[in-house]
Amino acid sequence: MTNADDPKRPELGADEAVVARVLGGERELYEVLVRRHNERLYRAARAILGRDGDVEDVMQEAYVQAFAHLDQFRAEARFATWLTRIAVHAAFARKRKAKREVEVEEPVDVLTPERRTESREITMLLERAIDALPDSFREVLVLRTVEDMTVAETAEVLDIPEDTVKTRLFRARGLLREALTEHALSAAADAYRFHAPRCNRVAATVMERILGMGFGA
Repeated sequence: MTNADDPKRPELGADEAVVARVLGGERELYEVLVRRHNERLYRAARAILGRDGDVEDVMQEAYVQAFAHLDQFRAEARFATWLTRIAVHAAFARKRKAKREVEVEEPVDVLTPERRTESREITMLLERAIDALPDSFREVLVLRTVEDMTVAETAEVLDIPEDTVKTRLFRARGLLREALTEHALSAAADAYRFHAPRCNRVAATVMERILGMGFGA
């Protein structure tokens, strides 16, 4: 695949360079940012929500919010951290709303076509083990271990002290070691993949929503 065929468009440079061009009027390039960060936002939102059902809605809302406030982004920060913070706040808001709902339904684990074609038993076991962690542990574990964010970035995104990040990560890893073998832990990098059909769907929906918007709308 050549750079021209890659939807993440590495030839355009860093995220911050793409942001500058979007702010300069090339709104269609926002799709590049969406595709670059879909998996990161998916993992972060799913870690907070604990199930897959509302994750795409949260992602789309985060992208639209980020676009509306793109002129507030300051390049001295990493765009990925700024965007993830928006997604995390959107996920927490969705979670709070769900807790206020009167009707409580058992989540239905619907297997997507992608999942049906995969033979990832170990990774599936790992995902279930991560889902079973206490919320505060799961959030830190996914951002630090799966998404490979730094302690400082994780603390900034979750609005907690860095020492708390370290403590929660240590305890989360301990709980996982009790449930999984070392071989299962080695599959952590493959947990919560965001496959091409879903990536395409989110990108298309986000672009449809933002192309008619103005910055700050």
